[in-house]
Amino acid sequence: MVRRIDVTGREGIRLAAWEFADPPKGGHEPDGEHRAEHGPADPASGGPRKPHGVLLLHGLMGRAAHWADTARWLSSRYHAIGLDQRGHGRSDKPEDAGYDRESYVADAEAAIEQLDLAPLALVGHSMGALTAWQLAAKRPDLVQSLVICDMRASALGEQSQREWAAWYESWPVPFATLADVRKWFGEDDPRLERPRPSRGKFFAEVMTEAADGWRPVFSTEHMLRARETWVHDAHWDELAQVQCPTLVVRGIDGELGRAEAQEMVRVLPRGIYAEVPDAGHLIHYDQPEGWRRVVEPFLQATLPPVG
Repeated sequence: MVRRIDVTGREGIRLAAWEFADPPKGGHEPDGEHRAEHGPADPASGGPRKPHGVLLLHGLMGRAAHWADTARWLSSRYHAIGLDQRGHGRSDKPEDAGYDRESYVADAEAAIEQLDLAPLALVGHSMGALTAWQLAAKRPDLVQSLVICDMRASALGEQSQREWAAWYESWPVPFATLADVRKWFGEDDPRLERPRPSRGKFFAEVMTEAADGWRPVFSTEHMLRARETWVHDAHWDELAQVQCPTLVVRGIDGELGRAEAQEMVRVLPRGIYAEVPDAGHLIHYDQPEGWRRVVEPFLQATLPPVG
C-alpha cells in the first residue's frame, strides 16, 4: 500500500512524500491507509501516542520508491516517510529553482515540520545522507538518530564533476524498453567493473515513457547543478557538529572506503561503524537483508518504538 502526501519546500516547491506499508492483516483500514501501531495513551492529550518518525532521503537521481522495502519493515514500529527531493521523482523540477545544499536541507526540514515527524530518525543514502547530516547539525532539536549510507565527507573535486557530465552524455537515451534500461545500467555501462542487476533495477525505476522511448524522470542538467554544490567541498566540520547517535554504513564494494568511513565515525561525537558484505553503493538494493541487519537494531536502540 502506498499513499502520497504533498508538502511545500523552499521557494514554494511542491514535494511528494510517500508512505509505504504492507496491507494490514485481518481487514482494511479506511481510505486504504495504514499506519504504524500506536502505543499507550499520551498523558498530555489522552489519545494514543504517535510513533516516532523516520524520514528516508534518497540519493542523487533516486526517488522515494527506492526505499519502499525499508519503509515497509520500518512501518511496523515507526511512522516512516520517503521524500522525493526537489528535481526527483514526482516532486517539482523548476528550471529556475535552487539545486544547492541549502535548498535540499530546507526542504527536508520543512517536510519534517509539516508532517509532524520530530523527534525522528533521518536515514539518507549518498546525497540524501549529506542532506541528513547537514540538517542534523543545523537542527539537533529535530533529529534523534541518523543513518549515513555510503556517502563520503571528503571533497571529490572538479575532475569528478567532469566525469559525471561525460557519463550522462554516454547514456543511450531514449531506451527502447525497460529491459534495455536494466541491461545497460546493470551490465553494459562502462563504469561498471562487474554486472550488478540491482543497479539496472534501480535505474529502471527512475525512467518514464515518452513518445520515442524511455527517458529519465529527472533532468541530468539539474543533477549536475545539485552535485556541483557539494563535490568541491569537504563536509567534516558539519559532521563533527552532529550530536545524535549516528550509524555510518558502507558497502564493501561501495564508494565510501573503509578508512574514510572509520574516520567519519571518529569525527562524529557519537558515531558507530557498520559494513555490509557483497554490497556496492546501492546497499539497500544490493543486500536488503544485510542492510536491515545493521540498521534495524541501531534504530531500535536509539529511537525505541512507543509502548
